[in-house]
Amino acid sequence: MDGAPDSGDRRPAICAAAFTVFAQYGFRRTSMEDIARAAGMSRPALYQHFRNKEDLARHLVLLFFERAETDVRAALATQGPVDLVLTRAFAAKMGPLLDQMLSSPHGEELVEMSSTLSADIVAEGVARIEAVFADWLRAGAKAGWVALDGPPEAMAATILAALDGLKKRPLAEIPDHQARLARMMGRALTPSGTRGGP
Repeated sequence: MDGAPDSGDRRPAICAAAFTVFAQYGFRRTSMEDIARAAGMSRPALYQHFRNKEDLARHLVLLFFERAETDVRAALATQGPVDLVLTRAFAAKMGPLLDQMLSSPHGEELVEMSSTLSADIVAEGVARIEAVFADWLRAGAKAGWVALDGPPEAMAATILAALDGLKKRPLAEIPDHQARLARMMGRALTPSGTRGGP
């Protein structure tokens, strides 16, 4: 993490305010003054927590992936047919921020910003989520409710690559494509003659 180590409890509120301002004005047009105002603090106080808006944006991406990893793990632990479990996991991976981005005129800029400004954090976060999917696939294959077509790690990487490829679509189309992808992959992973799922 790039911010000051003794940030106290203000960072979550600052991050929430920053995301709101980024969604409203876009990353490029947002200033630290805008974020400070939205967080109810002075600009010098904001600089005690984050060096600049890039530092703050990187922290937002880190928080997104931490939450996504936890939420994906919980979704994959639910009961049901494979396609339904994948639907839940895909929604968890994209997270509630997707809904906020969909309603923002700057959503595509925010997605692009997170990919370029925080590429290292994104790569690490994706690797952790791939590991969660690989563990789920491995457990499913062992229990007989998932049919593997290769190593679990490679299949998990393929699942995440397909899911992340949806970001290339217009944001408003992502939820429908996401649900369709979950159904397709669920059917492909379900062994013949079974309903699939734990």
